Amino acid sequence: MAEVRVGRISEFADGDRKIIECDGVEVGVFCWGSEFFAYSNRCLHQGGPACEGLIMHQVEDVIDADRKYRHQRFSDRANFVCPWHGYEYDIRTGEFAGNRRRRLKSYKIVRRGEELYVDI
Repeated sequence: MAEVRVGRISEFADGDRKIIECDGVEVGVFCWGSEFFAYSNRCLHQGGPACEGLIMHQVEDVIDADRKYRHQRFSDRANFVCPWHGYEYDIRTGEFAGNRRRRLKSYKIVRRGEELYVDI
């Protein structure tokens, strides 16, 4: 495994991402809610750039204590969307929204002081 420098933690605002490459492997690194996540930039569908599309908050139903539907709201969870064909992936887990048993390959994030690295 190779450790690849991503950058300084302070360079990332919430919702930012950076695509890095090492030996032909592209990885998308996301900052979400002050946490960092790293996934293969290769969509499960047809190999598109999965990590380069829109980031969208997930929509959730609000159900009251009587189990009645009240409304919908945006949650604090989000998906990123492959720009080729719209496959959505959970930003915290890499799970494919259409089948939670499938997910993008994830990579370990390493913090050293203010520096951020990914184990590829």
